[in-house]
Amino acid sequence: MSERAYAAHSGLSRGAVQKARKNGRLVLFADGSINAAASDARRGAMTDPDQQMRSRGGGEGMISGPGETASYIKARTLLTVYSAQDKQIAVQKKKGVLVDRARAETLVFRLARQERDTWVTWPTRVAALMAAQLSAEMEKASGVPVTIETAILQKVLETHVREQLDALADLRVSIA
Repeated sequence: MSERAYAAHSGLSRGAVQKARKNGRLVLFADGSINAAASDARRGAMTDPDQQMRSRGGGEGMISGPGETASYIKARTLLTVYSAQDKQIAVQKKKGVLVDRARAETLVFRLARQERDTWVTWPTRVAALMAAQLSAEMEKASGVPVTIETAILQKVLETHVREQLDALADLRVSIA
């Protein structure tokens, strides 16, 4: 059978038949003519059923075979979408827009610990200075010498700082 005859037989264009011949999807006789029955079988085995249906002008979105839940074209589309998303994520990681969740949580925890440690040691660092400033202000206001014990002021400050830190400890950071 000639290319034109096979094109008419199979419902394909002559160009599609030439392409199938070039790609080895057709069975040829020794004289170069096309074996129609064998070529139909080979093309059927090598070509996606949805693509065959579309090339013949069949319905869009047809399901290929029994038991399948998605057509070949839908699967290819999903594969393309996922591939694009993977590439987009890789680009975002390279740009530094996207960070590793475990690393971010570790950094947030480390920062919170540093802040807590700073506040825990703060009363010890400032108690003597605050006691001296308060004593001077009260003496200036009343005219009577006043002494504020540094140890007492430090204990009061520590109590209030601990209460504040306990309240902050109830907050939970969720990186979602």
